[in-house]
Amino acid sequence: MEIAIGLGENEDVLKAIEYFPFKIHLAKNNQELLNYLKNPKIDGVIRGSLESNIILDLKKEYPEIFRASLLEKDGHKFLLSPVGIDEGDSISSKITIVEECAKAITLLGEEPKIALISGGRKNDKGRSEKIDQSIETCEKIENLLKDRYDIKHYYILIEEAIKEHANIIIAPDGITGNLIFRSLVLVAGMKSNGALTLNQPYIFIDTSRSQNTQGYINSINLMKKLIEKNRGP
Repeated sequence: MEIAIGLGENEDVLKAIEYFPFKIHLAKNNQELLNYLKNPKIDGVIRGSLESNIILDLKKEYPEIFRASLLEKDGHKFLLSPVGIDEGDSISSKITIVEECAKAITLLGEEPKIALISGGRKNDKGRSEKIDQSIETCEKIENLLKDRYDIKHYYILIEEAIKEHANIIIAPDGITGNLIFRSLVLVAGMKSNGALTLNQPYIFIDTSRSQNTQGYINSINLMKKLIEKNRGP
């Protein structure tokens, strides 16, 4: 197994890689990391502590990619998506996000249990056009996908979705998803295993440049598990 990880100003990446016995290549800029991404000898790539504009570079080739962060609370893991601020702005893109997250959580050995989150409770309709649109979007997606997945619209009650062990949580949009991620992980200290970059052919994990050593260790462990699952028995 060989992977590559980006090294920016946060050198906790260097501390993290000391915990692993397999080959981990360091990339000191975006172009080096993108070159590793297409190298057939490399099994997977992690952003590490490089600047977030590497995702913009990746989107030039794969404009429909999105991120899904794998979070963990009290042993329960769930994907939160979208978390990129320019992702999940249409019904069609959110359906793609649901489908790709379902594939990813299945690869990780779980049956998809999907929670749609919108901008208010059911009886909040009529309070504003924005709230109405958010609720109606999730209602449409739930109706379109209810015969394919275990999917439920939780409205704004994300706490209920986590309490009922949903393993895929779909935020109203990428800005909200990013704020949820930052609140749970960077403020409240919830465990993060990195963000899977989905809807493209490579195994790529996005990480925050603000992560600590343990955060990067979690991401490398996730990469290891994905590579092993992808290879099969």
